[in-house]
Amino acid sequence: MQDVKEYEPCLIWNPCKSFKPLTARPTHAWKPAPSSVTACLQPCGATTTTHRTTRRRHITPCRGGTGTFRRDQPGTKGGPDKLCILPAEHQSAWVINGEIRLAHVYFSPEQFALGCVTLLDREPRTLQLRESTFLEDASQARRFHQLIALNWHEPAERLLTSSLAHEMLSHTLLSQVGARDGLRLKGGLAAHQRRLLVEYIDQHLEDPISLGQLAGMCALSEYHFARMFRQSFGLPPHQYLLARRVTRAQALLRSGALPLNEIALMCGFSSASHFTHRFRQAMGATPGEYRQAFCA
Repeated sequence: MQDVKEYEPCLIWNPCKSFKPLTARPTHAWKPAPSSVTACLQPCGATTTTHRTTRRRHITPCRGGTGTFRRDQPGTKGGPDKLCILPAEHQSAWVINGEIRLAHVYFSPEQFALGCVTLLDREPRTLQLRESTFLEDASQARRFHQLIALNWHEPAERLLTSSLAHEMLSHTLLSQVGARDGLRLKGGLAAHQRRLLVEYIDQHLEDPISLGQLAGMCALSEYHFARMFRQSFGLPPHQYLLARRVTRAQALLRSGALPLNEIALMCGFSSASHFTHRFRQAMGATPGEYRQAFCA
């Protein structure tokens, strides 16, 4: 039995630079490149391996591997296009029978938190990803096939992987998330305060928004507000605000031909150069490259 070492942080919008299958060799300690969506091929022959995840959640479809099973679930067998949903800190031992090709998509706690707030209107700390082994989900399997068929060396197609990965994450949040059992919340913002902030931020993305403004809406000091915001939103106020601005920019870039400086101002960036810098940090491409990839 061999351990799979803890993974480096993996963000779903940056695809890895290579796709090199591994065949006819024992399962080995495997670590994906930082900031990557990772695909790999697992071994031939009946082999036992231990799988461990860190704080990053991931979704794993299976191609091949008929007869593969978890040691604690020997009656549930793998097969082509079956999916595994593995929450944070998951550990399990597997028996691999035959050749199996796996594609992994990891998403960060911050992406999980954003989805919980914006899609589900819930505090991230109250929810958890439900574990599932060899789930059949045709729409997710289709997205995985589209993902691995793209040429990840091409900048435009790397951006398409981002779009597919976000679709996967949204689908997973809507179908595979449940409440944490026996949770007693301490601290954080009240639900009506959280909803007020979400609505206010989305309606004022083009405006300068200060920490003091948001804290004042909740009648809190900036120090206490920042701490309570992070408890309820799963990330700090400035990171949430930037994520929402980038999301609006993506929608505007994909839906029309507005000048970049106009989009920058509509999304609350001080200039086109500031917009380009922040957008490239988040997406791995400039706004112009993003628009070209989706509007060509």
